[in-house]
This record gives sequence, structure tokens and C-alpha cells, in this order.
Amino acid sequence: MKININRQYFIEQLNHCLKAISPRTTLPILTGIKIDVKDDHMILTGSDSEVSIEITVPLEVDNEEVLEIERSGAVVLSGRFFVDIIKKLSGEFVQLETNDAYQTKITASKSEFNLSGNNPDQYPLLPEVSDEESLVISASVLKDVINQTNFAVSLSETRPVLTGVHWQFDNDEITFTATDSHRLALRKLRGGQFNSDLGNAIIPGKSLSELNKIINDTDEEVEIHLSQNQVLFSYSNMRFISRLLEGNYPDTSRLFPENYETKVTVKNAEFFHAIDRVSLLAREGGNNVIRMNVNSSSVELSSNSPEVGTVNEDISTGEIEGEGLKISFNSKYMMDALRAINNEDVTIEFYGTMRPFTLKSSESDEVVQLILPIRTY
Repeated sequence: MKININRQYFIEQLNHCLKAISPRTTLPILTGIKIDVKDDHMILTGSDSEVSIEITVPLEVDNEEVLEIERSGAVVLSGRFFVDIIKKLSGEFVQLETNDAYQTKITASKSEFNLSGNNPDQYPLLPEVSDEESLVISASVLKDVINQTNFAVSLSETRPVLTGVHWQFDNDEITFTATDSHRLALRKLRGGQFNSDLGNAIIPGKSLSELNKIINDTDEEVEIHLSQNQVLFSYSNMRFISRLLEGNYPDTSRLFPENYETKVTVKNAEFFHAIDRVSLLAREGGNNVIRMNVNSSSVELSSNSPEVGTVNEDISTGEIEGEGLKISFNSKYMMDALRAINNEDVTIEFYGTMRPFTLKSSESDEVVQLILPIRTY
């Protein structure tokens, strides 16, 4: 193969591919990027067998030539080395040329590198995902969904299903749930015609995190195709494939009681910064515990660290309903939950000192955050 390609554009596409490459793979060839040059486009592939990313590079982007193909062909080049070389070269275009032994000459400006490549036929085939069952949502909505749920997935492999986000399809609604058993994040997406035959899927949190780094906050559409054990996200010139997690996701609906005992409305930003200040000492103690004292007219936050000192802060609130209570919680979980609610006013509903409490926007229940209290009182 022999090509000339716009270096800056090439770097962007290679960086996306690198997100699917893990140095800890059991197959050495998967530490490389597969470059497959056809007659009128080039396909870049990166994979760690859990996540695969395939990018199609056209000859032109926005009427500007980015790729010139002199000879088609394919090669697998060491991912990290190859991308580092392309980044450090100078000049607008870079030329790649391979011989029959997959030796690849990389030239740009006055530099010339020769890299040993591998036979592309040894590169595993990507999983096949049927494109029959699909839904389409905008990239900005998908980013919101990931940002509002993915932080709550479990980082522990003891219960693998909890390391993913559960997508549950109904005819006019999709429910996204993530929990690490200490907190839970729930997002509902309404107003579309969703195929309920899709059932449900558990998508690994790591995959969603990498996807989130690639997609932009725009109205551009993302097509999502689900099969038995894989999910495919088609976005712009990219195909992002992830395996699904196997197993039954726990039924979390029973965690949401009907009637609250105490209800407090706060300003999101103000409450967030107050938690941040009070947590300075909580972090020092290493446990992130903040105490919250609610009575009929005021809310007070406090924390202490035996070595450093104590802190108290009064919170200005809207309406306070129900009985007073004292409750303790993890400040990091509370701040994560507040970040996930994109509204000025947040309603916190308490169901007793030792039962989970919920946070949601005062205007809608599309996003609900649930946190387990900590036993201190």
C-alpha cells in the first residue's frame, strides 16, 4: 500500500482508535492498529476484544482532500509507537508505504521512519452486530445519559453486572440504571418510539466512558444496534462495538418508596459548594462523612476530623416539609449526584435516617439519584 494523508486529521482518527487498545491484551497483535486501504477509502481498526473501534477515512472531508491513495493494501502497526511517531512528525502530510514483508516506511518533511508491521490476516475479525434492531438518539442526549448514570457503576468485579449501566426498553421510554450498591443513578428517556422487543442490555461502564470521550455535544445522530451479546454505536465515520455484560441486573424499582417523611428543596450550585467546603475536613478524616441536621426551619451541615477540627454550615433552603431528621452521607456521592442534575432547584426526599434518600430536579423526575446513608448517629 502507499498513501498520503493529512497528518492532523490522521492523528485525531488514530487517537479515537487507541481508546480501544489495551496493553494488557492476551493477543499481541491487538496492541496494534489495523490499517486497511481500499480503492477510495481507508479503514482504521483498534480492538481489545471487549471494545472495538472502526473508523472509515474518506478521500475528502468538507471538500478538502485528506487522503490520497496510490496503492491499496493492509498492515497492522504497533499502536503506541505508530501514533507517537505520527504526532512528533512535522509537515502537513505524511506518507505511508509498505512492502510485501509489511515493513512500513513513514515519511514526512525531512524525517523517515521504518516500522516492522504484521500480517493483517492474523488480526481477529470484528464481532458481527445485526443492524435490524436499532434506535437513534442525538449525540448530545447520549452524552447526557452517560454523564448522569455512568459515574455510579461499581468498580469492583465481585458482581460483574454492576460494572455496567442497565438499559431497559419500553414502548415509549428507556430507563438507564447504574448502581454500586451504595448509590444509584437513574435516567429516563421519554418521547420516542422505542422497540420494546429489544428487552434490556447491560453495557460496561468502561465502554460508555470511552464512547463519551469520542462523541461531541451536538445534534448529530448516533445509531445504536443491539444483538444478543454486542452493541454497536454508529456515529459519524465511526463504528464503536462493545460486548454486553451477561447476567441478571437486580430489580431496583423496590428501592424507591412511595411516601417521604421529610422533603427539602435547595439551590443546586449553592448546596454543591457548601458540601464541597464541609467535605474539606471529611476528606481529611478519610471517610468523606458529612452530617446533615434538618429541622422545621433550617438545614445544617457539619463534619469533623479529630486531628484537624470541626466545621458547621447553615444552608439556605426553599420549602422544608415533614419531620426533622439527622442523617449522615458520603460527600463524594452527594456531589456526584448534584452534578448529574442539570437544574437550578433540587428536591431531596428522606424516608428515615437509615433508609436511602433521593435527589431529583424540582421540575421533573427524568433524573433520580439515590444515596444510602451512613450509620453514625
